Amino acid sequence: MQHESRTILHIDINHCYAQIEEMLTPPLRDIPMAVGGDESQRHGIILAKNIKAKPFKIITGEPIRNALKKCPDLHIVQADMKKYAYYTSKVKEIYHEYSDRVEDFGLDEAWVDVTDSLRIYGSGIQIAQKIQRRVKHEYGLTVSIGISFNKVFAKLGSDYKKPSGLTEITKENFKTFVWRLPVSYLLMVGHATTKKLHSLQIYTIGDLACASTTLLKQKFGKMGLLIWSYANGMETSEVTLETFTVPPKSIGNSWTTPKDITNADEAKIVLERLSNSVACRLREKEFMAKVITLSVRDTNLHRFTHQRKISVAIDTCSEILQIVMELLAESYDFILPIRSIGVHVSQLTKTNTYYQLSFFEDTVAKAKNRKIEIVVEDIRKKYGFYSVNSASSLVDKDFGSVNPKRNHTIHPVGFLKGNS
Repeated sequence: MQHESRTILHIDINHCYAQIEEMLTPPLRDIPMAVGGDESQRHGIILAKNIKAKPFKIITGEPIRNALKKCPDLHIVQADMKKYAYYTSKVKEIYHEYSDRVEDFGLDEAWVDVTDSLRIYGSGIQIAQKIQRRVKHEYGLTVSIGISFNKVFAKLGSDYKKPSGLTEITKENFKTFVWRLPVSYLLMVGHATTKKLHSLQIYTIGDLACASTTLLKQKFGKMGLLIWSYANGMETSEVTLETFTVPPKSIGNSWTTPKDITNADEAKIVLERLSNSVACRLREKEFMAKVITLSVRDTNLHRFTHQRKISVAIDTCSEILQIVMELLAESYDFILPIRSIGVHVSQLTKTNTYYQLSFFEDTVAKAKNRKIEIVVEDIRKKYGFYSVNSASSLVDKDFGSVNPKRNHTIHPVGFLKGNS
């Protein structure tokens, strides 16, 4: 496909979880309402809020108890992920009627490449309007849609105007439209990157576009060159063609703990559980991973990620845990306690096609650890997750109580930026 003439939509189901609850229970539209996790387990955080709750400045990701202080009459609906997955999949069936190139970006968002559909359904704006009308008519939900010549600007367009917005960013207008916006609006520019860019006097997307690539590479490495190219409209990645089941690009799990994590020892208890969950899922799907990522959200709701690429793919809890503990030591100082923490792996390869062992590794010990983990996994499947526990999980029952598979929650993509 030629990049020069692409028309890409990014479609975002506004306030997704809250909208679905309103669709199923219409009186909720008339009161301040938010969707949250289980308060008793301190998964009591706001996942989405409706329009009536917006004036109270309730933030996606904040604890429910904080939200209730801002709005004592806030009605909390407990999240039902199966329900949200069902309805978002039905909405996305509409997208597939206009293109076979539909790439999910979380439950509530998707890119749709309609380049080959223009001669049938009209312009990008006309297709976007048709999709908006159909989603509203068939499911009572509103969607915001960005239309552009690449995925990054299409995403920026859908974020720009909510709810039910329609924004087109073209090769002709992006410098006047996009460059004046705060640099934090750009995909891949999170809180920490924004702060670092501000220290370099880079405040807008235009500032970033005109910045020295030498400076950006020096300060951010390859990521600096990547976001510079995004700011200049040079993003060219394809929207996935979904003609078959696409293997996962990453596997991960995160947990909002029952109490704040205040030191590395407490973090290790949780990370051991999460690493075990990720390792089990890798082996179930017959994958191994070469990139390990640690994500941390502190009590101010700021998110930090740190990752490491390794030369030899892995699929065991012990190896994943060792790396994430090293990443934690390198990147977090516990000035603020940790509210939630996650482990993700990517750059996956099939186990049966790749099992390279480093010359310097103790291959006997590695194989033994892997066998032990598989045996423990089998015991847990037969007798229950808590039938086998590590010694560290017994030190603190609050941190050691998590069953990562049972407690796993899928968040909307905007969750960590607080804009769902």
